[in-house]
Amino acid sequence: MKPEIAVLGSVWTNDVLGALDGQFTCHFPARMAQEERAAFERDIAPRIRAVLTTGTVGLDASGAAVYPSLEIVSVHGVGVDAVDLEAMAARGIVVTNTPDVLTEDVADLAVSLLLAGSRRIPLLDRYVRAGAWEEKRPLTPARSLRGKVVGIYGYGRIGQAVALRLRAFGMEIRYYQRSEGPEPALRCASLLDLAAASDFLVLATPGGAATRRAVDAAVLDALGPEGTLVNIARGSVVDEAALVAALGEGRLGAAALDVFEDEPRVPGALRAMDNVVLTPHVGSFTVETRRAMARLAVGNLEAHFAGRPALTPVG
Repeated sequence: MKPEIAVLGSVWTNDVLGALDGQFTCHFPARMAQEERAAFERDIAPRIRAVLTTGTVGLDASGAAVYPSLEIVSVHGVGVDAVDLEAMAARGIVVTNTPDVLTEDVADLAVSLLLAGSRRIPLLDRYVRAGAWEEKRPLTPARSLRGKVVGIYGYGRIGQAVALRLRAFGMEIRYYQRSEGPEPALRCASLLDLAAASDFLVLATPGGAATRRAVDAAVLDALGPEGTLVNIARGSVVDEAALVAALGEGRLGAAALDVFEDEPRVPGALRAMDNVVLTPHVGSFTVETRRAMARLAVGNLEAHFAGRPALTPVG
């Protein structure tokens, strides 16, 4: 008999669905009407042995309680801040994610956002489309990257991949994280010190309680009116109200954001600003990376049910 699993969230690619097909009996709670969901929780959920979820949907303790036979939670993504790891550990539930396979594409997007913000590419695109070039309207020049300092908050796989790319632009690298990291000479003593030393601040740190709103008004003020914030980490890392105020009051120069506090809702003030670049949480959204993530997320389930250790357990 095929293992029964719950697939959480409402948007899944054909790569994931195809990898699941034939190996598992899949149930999709998000697609169920209220009465169907109640019947599922009563009759089927007690047989569910695995959950496949995303980094943003996750699984908390109350959600996991619906599945008394749960053995493994496979996260399709690298972030696990939406999974209650303590609750899973207390029940002996294995949690896995998909590290490494998305590192390069997320780093590419971070650099793309930094370039788009520094060279004001979206604004220039609108300038040409609106006919402003033909009308010879005034245009303020952008700033070069060469010789500037980029601070990276979170110097793990993704942070180091971002640094590798930006060094090629002639930028100086600094970073901050709680541990010393691989290049201690480049580590600042605090996030505030990092912001004060940087022209650009790239957020590549995990989300969760430890980093919630770590980028607050003081950090934004330290980055300053010519500084640019780039966030490809989690929206929870930034105090979004403080960010809107700093941008609106000119205390921060620009922002380039792929993640937000209340996705997919983005504050209207951010959407209206010309000095802000916005993308819809697409750091890993390439054909190649999504295929690799699907293989790894499903591979963790396959290994577990074959009696082998998980490929990429968390912790």
